[in-house]
Amino acid sequence: MNPLDRLWGSFPAFLMARRNVARAKTRSALAVAVILIGVVAIGAIGAGGVAFQASQFETLGSIGADIQVFAGEDNENGYLTAADVGRIDRVSGQAEIVPLKQENADVIRGGSTAGSATLYGVEEPSALYEVREGSIPANWRKGILVGSTLADRYDLRPGSKVTLRRTVTEDGETVRRTEEYRVTAVLAQGGQADIANPNEAFVLPPGEFDDDAFAQVIVRSEDATAANETAMQIKRTFNGRRQLVAVFERGDIAEQIDEAFRLINLFLVGIGAISLVVAGVSIANVMLMSAIERREEIGVLRAVGYQKLDIVRIMLAEATLLGVVGSLLGGAVTLGIVAVINDALLGGPFAFPPGSLQYVAVGMVFGVIASLLAGIYPAWTAARERPVEALRG
Repeated sequence: MNPLDRLWGSFPAFLMARRNVARAKTRSALAVAVILIGVVAIGAIGAGGVAFQASQFETLGSIGADIQVFAGEDNENGYLTAADVGRIDRVSGQAEIVPLKQENADVIRGGSTAGSATLYGVEEPSALYEVREGSIPANWRKGILVGSTLADRYDLRPGSKVTLRRTVTEDGETVRRTEEYRVTAVLAQGGQADIANPNEAFVLPPGEFDDDAFAQVIVRSEDATAANETAMQIKRTFNGRRQLVAVFERGDIAEQIDEAFRLINLFLVGIGAISLVVAGVSIANVMLMSAIERREEIGVLRAVGYQKLDIVRIMLAEATLLGVVGSLLGGAVTLGIVAVINDALLGGPFAFPPGSLQYVAVGMVFGVIASLLAGIYPAWTAARERPVEALRG
């Protein structure tokens, strides 16, 4: 006797269950298939939803514990001054601040306007952006950084020249000034939710802007808790009866997006769970049919001394066996499907995001539990059969 047979022999109820399941191959295979489909529905929908969420966050960009400070609705200047930036720096404590100036400009190609773009004035652009080509000089005082979309659109590379026409104030008068800049670096592609998104923007040293009018100040905190505390402190410092600054906490947006994805995923998993309810009904049907076909056998077992609980145990063992087989096969199929989804959305079949595999495990456990519950009524019905009546057939 091989070790597997000895193992089955240690559990007589499961030994008989295996025999009974093997006798009705077609019906058992259909029950296993229904369980498999249910497990795949829960696991693939749940794990696929997590992978989709992760891919969307990559597309949206890094939505971390940063806050943005703008001029409030009661701010007479309509922008933040250098004094405001200093106060924000003091209030923010250890957090890094990045003041931004902002203008619009026309891109000049061949003496005519080829398009428009946003200009950002940033003292330390490496704090916000990554570089695709070229490099940002350590002592950055001249040159221009180009967003990836603009670089591709106008065929700009490090060393290329770009001409911009800007509106500036000279001697109290507003004039249009055309200036030529040499490209120092091309910035890497940013997500749509990146702060001061660089894709369709040029970045200049702040000295290229006429005054100390800042469009916003970015405060980079360590985590969401620190960001919230800093935001509250900035509001208390600037805002009393009047709203001199407006504070936008990006961490709140991240939490809202994450919660929305989570609710959608749970809803889809709930729909998938319906298939396991159908699987439970299928197994209940299999068990009832099995009990009807084996009335005489059950009667013999009762006549030779098997108790009602023994019959229940055998029938539940059959249901559990079907559930385990279906869940194991469903788990394997689910992992294969999720690997394909990961490869398509995240760039690698084994790039399982945190929490992804737990949906596969939940689907498998749910499959076994659904099978066990589905077998309770047929098992009890078979056990209640009186031996004499069962033997009559």
